[in-house]
Formats: sequence, structure tokens, C-alpha cells
Amino acid sequence: MHDLVIRGGLVVDGTGAAARTADVAVTGGVITEVGRVSGPVHREFDADGLLVTPGFVDIHTHYDGQATWDPHLTPSCWHGVTTAVMGNCGVGFAPVRPDGQEALIELMEGVEDIPGTALSEGMVWGWETFEEYLDVLDAQPLALDIGTQVPHAALRSYAMGARARDDATADDIAQMAEALSHALGAGALGFSTGRTAGHRDVHGQSVPGTYAAKDELEALVGAVRSAGHGVVQVVPSGVGGVIAGDAEDAMDSELDWIIDLGLRSGIPLTFLAMQQAGDIGRWKPWFDRVRAADERGGHIRPQVACRCFGVLMGHQSRLNPFRHRATYQGIAHLPLFERVEAMRRPEVRMAILQDPPDHSGPFAMDQIGRRGFDRLFPLGIDLDYEPTTDSSIGAVARRQGRDPWEVGYDALLGSAGREFLLLPLLNFGGDSYDGLAEMMSDPMTVQGLGDGGAHVGLVCDASMTTYLISYWTRDRTRGDRLPLETAVRRLTRDPAELYGLRDRGVVEPGRKADLNVIDYENLRLLHPEQVTDLPGNAGRLIQRSHGYVATLVNGEEVVAAGELTDARPGRLVRGHHFALSHD
Repeated sequence: MHDLVIRGGLVVDGTGAAARTADVAVTGGVITEVGRVSGPVHREFDADGLLVTPGFVDIHTHYDGQATWDPHLTPSCWHGVTTAVMGNCGVGFAPVRPDGQEALIELMEGVEDIPGTALSEGMVWGWETFEEYLDVLDAQPLALDIGTQVPHAALRSYAMGARARDDATADDIAQMAEALSHALGAGALGFSTGRTAGHRDVHGQSVPGTYAAKDELEALVGAVRSAGHGVVQVVPSGVGGVIAGDAEDAMDSELDWIIDLGLRSGIPLTFLAMQQAGDIGRWKPWFDRVRAADERGGHIRPQVACRCFGVLMGHQSRLNPFRHRATYQGIAHLPLFERVEAMRRPEVRMAILQDPPDHSGPFAMDQIGRRGFDRLFPLGIDLDYEPTTDSSIGAVARRQGRDPWEVGYDALLGSAGREFLLLPLLNFGGDSYDGLAEMMSDPMTVQGLGDGGAHVGLVCDASMTTYLISYWTRDRTRGDRLPLETAVRRLTRDPAELYGLRDRGVVEPGRKADLNVIDYENLRLLHPEQVTDLPGNAGRLIQRSHGYVATLVNGEEVVAAGELTDARPGRLVRGHHFALSHD
């Protein structure tokens, strides 16, 4: 008898094959039959008119701390994700010495904008080695599957202590390689390193490993090779361009070592690739170099996003364009409704607008000062992540003959003060996502960069999975769309194969019953909102969705009609195989 049969859905199986109407049978958490299913069944799910896909595999998240207190990994669970890979960008929480815990929290807060107070209150440190960290994760009641990589900064801090930002000695490197080998042997999915100058801790110090020499990187890549499985994930210097503080030509030299070690080791490497501000085509020669390396036997995968990389500014964001003005500071403590009511009063409006602006604050505020309002856009009720230049605050101000600060002020009072202004920093060509379409259509790229669990005061890009399905395959009108089958494959089989997770990512017999049942015609993102649900009542931005009828992990519903269930079928995924064959 089948445990469950999902009847009559339009199955997009994750391989890229054409969608077909079929039943999907599940027994013991495994898909047992796809087609016309007969025989006795314990439960049936009517999927007529609905889309059935594999659960989404998100390889770029930062739930390293949150996974110890949130079994659903919100907000990713609201966006069809059934497997989340953590430990990205070289930051995380293991291995760690007892006296090094606070430093790792300060790194995570500085690099990934996760409140340190929430991490301090939410995590109960029960580990020192990475193997012990895996055991703690394995013991958690989980709704989703999780896997994690060994972060370079934690590894360096563990081996070098207070010298973690110094040049590593031969003994330091040997100790790091040994710890990495043990972690991989216990089930780590790989190793990650961050090398951009834009990543800093809360004190402005660089992330340990940012300037690691090639001999250190070679030893650590060698440890992954020797383990027999694992991926190396890289945030290369230059990925953020000069706005992140990297040298203009940094990406070229980074690709030198990435390609060299990729070819010599044969293991899969993935590096973040984004369009540079002011030079949106600069990625093309990078991709040409990677493609040539792959033709020589490499397995190097540029990791790309499906929308711009930037921040949301507003009254619910950590970045408010008026936050440093004296008059605004006098009402900033008020609840949102009262603050908005105050800002609508003519005398308050005039006073705030007459206060001198201050561009010496956060990075994004400085960007307004340097680049003006032509790169600042109302997000709007329709959530326009691909805005046109004529919709910018600067363009509207010119058309109306008004000061752009005044236009921005009024825009942020929309939707009862819940409106946001979108400031794209990367992956934005000024008037379209055509360049992103080209990047995503390249078969050597892998989908990522959602940053689930991170940048919680500035943006909520964990929703990119839903955006890829709803916008890129259905709603986009200003350029080419992606075939639905391609978009689903990019969220399922492709990332699963990269990380060696061959038991998931495809709707076929023998695979895990990690599935999404989606009302495709009505799938949409909801407006970002601020909540205070982190430990210690710390705030964050979340973004929900509408249209996921059910999300199943191991055959059990973890999200039903957008609501979380009590099911806890998730588990820690331990790595065992090469992500891609390199024979």
C-alpha cells in the first residue's frame, strides 16, 4: 500500500524534461512510482491543476545559528526549500575554542547582518570540533534537511587564535588541513572561504582568511580532494567590485588560483559571480575562462542570482534614508503607525527635509551620496525588482520638478509606512535583467546567492526561489523568460548534483519524497515585512509567499497552504560522494 499518492498534477521532474500530467506515489518517505498509479493508498492528494516539482535545494544559506532554534528555517520554508546548505562565505560557528565563540558571532553579525544578540541568546554552544557541531545539528528536531560546510574563518581562528588574521605558518596550515579532513570525514559537505574586502566583523576587521596565501588554499583544497567528497565555495575578491573595496582587477587574479586548483584537484568549486556596477558585461570574460577550464576537465561553477543584489531602505529596514537627521531621530522611537502619522504632519515633514543629510553612515547611505537617486527605486505593491530608469526617485523628481529627498520621503509613507526603496548595488544593468537572463541560461552556472537567514535588517533574498519560478517563467514582460522546466531544474537537480546529493532533486522512483505542490498560476511573493521573532525579540525582514499548496520533506507535509506544520521529518545531510565525477 502506498502511503501517499499525489494525483493528476503537472509534474516538472527537475531534469529539464517537458512537464507531464502524472501521479506521484510515496512510501516510506521515498518516491515509489510516477505515472498512472493504481492500487491501495493510505492518503490521496488531489493535485489537478497544480504543479508538482522536487523540493528546492538552496545551496547558499546562513542558518548556521538559526538551525539550532528554528526547525523550519524561516523564511526559506515558505519558498519551497526542502534542503538548505549552510556554512557559506567562510563564516560559521565551528570549529571553535571556548574563548573564541564571541569572535565568531561578531564575524557573523558583521558579514551577514544577523543580530549578535539573537545569536548569543539563541545558540547553546555544545561543541568545539566541527564533528561535535554536526552531532548537535543531527540531534535537532528539523522540518527541513540541512547540510553544512566548514568555514575558513572559523577554521583559521581555531588553529591560530589571536593570530587568525596573520600569515599562516606551515604548522598552522597543517593543523587547519587536519581539522578540515576530520570535519569532511564526519559529513561536512565542503569548505568555504571569503576573500572580499567588503566582508568585515562588527569592529571593521577583515574576515580571517581574506588574504590567505595560495599555499594555504592549496592545502585546504587538497584536504577536500583527499576526503573523496565535497565542494569548495569561494567569495572571490573582486566579486563586489570597487564598491566593496576590492581592487578593480581582483577577480582576474582570483580566477587564476581558482582555475589552477580546480584543474589540479579535480573537485567541484563554485564561486560567486555578479554583474559589476558600471561594467555589467565584465562577467563575460570570466565565464569564458571558466568554460575553457571546464573543457580541460575542470568542474568550476559560477554561482549566480536571479535578481539584483542590494538593500531595501525604509521605516522597517535597518537603513532609513532619514535616520541620521535630527528631527527624525526625535520620533524614531515611536511605533511605525505613530511615526508615520507624525511624518505626515507638514511641520515635521518640513523640519526633517530641512535637516542636513548625512552620508557618513552605513555603506548604502554613502551610495546615495555618491551615486544620487537615479539608482533608488520604489519597490511598490507589485514588488518591482526589475525597475526601469524612468521609475527611479531621481527620474520622478526631475519630471515633477521636485527635490529627490522630498520624493523619497513621500514614497516611504506609502502603504502606511511599509513601502521600501530598492537600492541595487550589483546585478543591475540600469534598465533590465537581460544580462542576468544570459548568466542563468549558461549551463555551467548554478543558482544561489539567496543568503537565507542573513542580511536580515536589509533585505530578504531567501525568496529568490519563488521569484525565479513566478517572475522568470511567467510574469516577466521586458525580456526573455526562462522555460519553467529549466527554472525548476536550476533549483533542484543542478544544485543537488553539485553537492553530491543524488538522492533528491528529481521526481523519480527511488528519490527522496521532497516535493512541492504549487498553484503556479497564483504563485506570488508577498510584501517584505519586519517581525521581531528572533531570540531576544531581535527584528528582521521576512517575506512570505502565496501559492505553495504543500511542501513535503521525506513524504511529510512541513508547510500546508502556507502554514507551518508540526512534522519534523528533516535531518542533517552528511556528505559522502563527489559532487561531480572527475574521472
